[in-house]
Amino acid sequence: MRTKPFLIGLSAGVIGGLTALLFTAPQPGKQIRSNISRNSKIAKSYLGEVKHHSVSVKDSFTTIKSEVKNNIPEIINGLKHSFSRFSQDIEPETAKLKEEIDGLQKSIIEIENNLSDLNNKKKKEEEKE
Repeated sequence: MRTKPFLIGLSAGVIGGLTALLFTAPQPGKQIRSNISRNSKIAKSYLGEVKHHSVSVKDSFTTIKSEVKNNIPEIINGLKHSFSRFSQDIEPETAKLKEEIDGLQKSIIEIENNLSDLNNKKKKEEEKE
């Protein structure tokens, strides 16, 4: 929300309300002027507080924005470094697993060949009988 349009709208509302009060007030002129003066001071005080809070919020967003700009690249670099280290740490284990898988595949092929040979021998024996 932008501060300037908000303050303009708020001021227009206060002025409109005061104008309506002036024309519909059942009080004497002197008392109305006194009330208007007092209420305008209160409204001015509230507007000052709103301005102060809006500046405070703006400063907070600016601070957060700068912290994000500074910290996000640092966090990303840390993650990249951690991933790189993790990859290096698991590389020897990966090589061992690949060797074991290759050995298992060779064993499976050998077992399949042995079974095939046994089946062939069995068929030949059955044919002889």
